[in-house]
Amino acid sequence: MVSISLPNHSLPSLLPTHKPKNLSSQNLPILAKSSRSQFYGLKFSHSSSLSIPSSSSSVKTTIFAKVNKGQVPPSFTLKDQDGKTVSLSKFKGKPVVVYFYPADESPSCTKQACAFRDSYEKFKKAGAEVVGISGDDPSSHKTFAKNNRLPFTLLSDEGNKIRKEWGVPADLFGTLPGRQTYVLDKKGVVQLIYNNQFQPEKHIDETLKLLQSL
Repeated sequence: MVSISLPNHSLPSLLPTHKPKNLSSQNLPILAKSSRSQFYGLKFSHSSSLSIPSSSSSVKTTIFAKVNKGQVPPSFTLKDQDGKTVSLSKFKGKPVVVYFYPADESPSCTKQACAFRDSYEKFKKAGAEVVGISGDDPSSHKTFAKNNRLPFTLLSDEGNKIRKEWGVPADLFGTLPGRQTYVLDKKGVVQLIYNNQFQPEKHIDETLKLLQSL
């Protein structure tokens, strides 16, 4: 252990002997007000000149309302693969499966769409309509539907406005649009919300189970 020896002087003699000038509180803003809050034994001071951003500051947020089970989701009017406008209210009076998917032609999205296609008769038997929504434009949807012989409606949510209004969560740290399915009953009330990005076929299984119980 290292020891340090000091000269035989008292500590006061080592300090400056002149007196400091009078200082006003304006010269020491950091000490003007002292908060008595402590954090790990440290005492913090703040001044009236310190500004803390409020909720009305310029900081941008990406928080949107979230559709929950038992709610009626926001309505929408979007263009389908043929360029025709389709409103959610069109499906009132029958169950409807609304599924949001990331993009046309991607392997997982194609697998999911084809699984809906292959089970489409079961959905029709349950009296339900199937609607797929992504941010692709109508012409992309038309090609996607033609290439995979999709018998149901695809809607174009360019700018992802409806996705945001419904609160569909993104995946992979916000870099990939989420894959989420909603089942609405005859009154337009959400009865099921299912999210599975990497097992798209599960969306079909879960929605059919619910529709068969309605």
